[in-house]
Amino acid sequence: MKQYIGKIKYLTVIALYSCVWVLFFSEAAAETLPPPQHALAMHGTPKYPADFMHLDYADPDAPKGGTLHQAVIGHFDTLNHHIISGRAAAGLALTVDTLMQRVWDEPFTLYGLVAESIQIPEDRSFIIFNLNPDARFHDGTPMTAEDVVFSYEAYRNHGHPVRRRVYSLVDKVEKLGERSIRFDFGDGYDAETALILAMMPVLPKHYWTDEENGRDITRTTLAPPLGSGPYRITRVDPGRSITYERVKDYWARDLAVNRGHYNFDRMIFSYYRDDDIAFEAFKSGNYNLRRESDIRKWKTGYNIPAVRDGRIVLREIPHGRPEHIRSLVFNTRRDIFNDRRTRKALSLMFDFDWLNDSLFYGAFQRIDSFFPNSELAARGIPEGRELELLEPFRDILPEELFLQEYTPSPEGDRRSNMRRALALLDEAGWHIRDKKLVRKENGTPFRFEILLQTPEEKRIALPYARALERLGITVELRQVESAQYQGRLESFDYDMVFFTWFNSLSPGNEQMNYWGSAAADLPGSRNYAGVKNPAVDALADSIARAPTREELVVRTHALDRALLWGYYTVPLHYLGRDLVAHSTDLNSSPNVPTYGTVIEAWWTMEKTN
Repeated sequence: MKQYIGKIKYLTVIALYSCVWVLFFSEAAAETLPPPQHALAMHGTPKYPADFMHLDYADPDAPKGGTLHQAVIGHFDTLNHHIISGRAAAGLALTVDTLMQRVWDEPFTLYGLVAESIQIPEDRSFIIFNLNPDARFHDGTPMTAEDVVFSYEAYRNHGHPVRRRVYSLVDKVEKLGERSIRFDFGDGYDAETALILAMMPVLPKHYWTDEENGRDITRTTLAPPLGSGPYRITRVDPGRSITYERVKDYWARDLAVNRGHYNFDRMIFSYYRDDDIAFEAFKSGNYNLRRESDIRKWKTGYNIPAVRDGRIVLREIPHGRPEHIRSLVFNTRRDIFNDRRTRKALSLMFDFDWLNDSLFYGAFQRIDSFFPNSELAARGIPEGRELELLEPFRDILPEELFLQEYTPSPEGDRRSNMRRALALLDEAGWHIRDKKLVRKENGTPFRFEILLQTPEEKRIALPYARALERLGITVELRQVESAQYQGRLESFDYDMVFFTWFNSLSPGNEQMNYWGSAAADLPGSRNYAGVKNPAVDALADSIARAPTREELVVRTHALDRALLWGYYTVPLHYLGRDLVAHSTDLNSSPNVPTYGTVIEAWWTMEKTN
């Protein structure tokens, strides 16, 4: 009996001892969690401190009221923009809040929105979101960790391929409480992964799982979904227009990141079949703000009474963001374009100077980088750290990359460029027979199609096709309607196509979707050129892992060179400023952020009742 009692005492002591150590280690673990922070920068320290009052480019005293009315080209067939299916209506992001909010006067920094704070270690191997207790959906339901989990799973399973790829890097999701949730990252994550996750919209689980009302996050719908953002949908004319109204009791209206934003009582997007019709509608006063993309219209089309008498204001607003990479894209999946020498030869035949002077009033600059108009553009020849990054790939990169500065516009006249192009084509296995360019081995003629969507693209493609005809190449121009164009684009069903890529001042994971070998055969990816190059893979993958801003810039320079010297596209042109026409009652802060004007921070002096 004494032995039995002794054993009980021993086990009791061991149990108590174990409990003490469990409590000790639990407290120690809690103490080692990083402290809460209000913002997260890709590199360095966020610009704004925790107690900031508003963003520099927003006027906190901007009046509320009036209507902002804009035009969109094409149509829409769904109000569910969380999945890849369908063509979503413009402006839907205004109805949904994200965990954190991106700002436009820093390369890539996020500030608290639904998540009032985050906790993240130095290695960014996990992130904890602490939700704002005031965050709620438009029906008054509070946002919880359950909604965050639901949103994550919906995007991971049904969202765009790029988002699915990033979200798949999450190894574990743990709810730490009703308003706290932790995401741990697994193999393959990088410094950008946490920021991409932090931009996730928070969706209402109770709404999307209501099967009795036929709601299904995986399907398109024209029923306005429940939201949480500064606006809600109030009117839908399917395919033609959509109207949003400001949520006056919007839960986040007084957060510093939102002060001076979302000032219009109504925001309307009207759809037009093409831009010419939309332009005439603007001149007639059917909408009040137009971002002009056609330099011809800007130079000649605005000589109208409304401009002359001051009812419409024309503004050219400089910016410091990378310009859009507008290009003619070679589909290197096609046999005729899988030789770099062929692509270089055809690039030599694009006469930018003539095109710029004849069609665009000399207003444009030639795109000479995949990050034009920014510090990310490579210049000169590679040296120092940049050369160190490129050296391991010397045997698979063109020799010229290491010896010459890239220039998209070759020196010399048309005749000399034509001779250089023919010499390159001869090296690649083509020659002239009966005034036609054919393969030496079997006589197959060189012919291809340029897929077009707009008349403006045709104006650029037509003189290019005529120039290529002088080489004996047959070029067919095919313009198709938007749905067919999108379908062929996503399935890589084209020889050459116009496309525009977008880059930020903080490139990262998206570069693998643009240029990575894995994306080349993934329908819906943006590797439209079909690039499959180990050097490009390694350099693109390294960018999001850059430990500092300086290292990110130099890695981007290295990637830029590998892409430029691969001749995967025929680069077109850029302007370096935004062209905006608007009615005189619209106004904005004089402080324009690096990324250019932010329409959400504009307001109107229109009198309202």
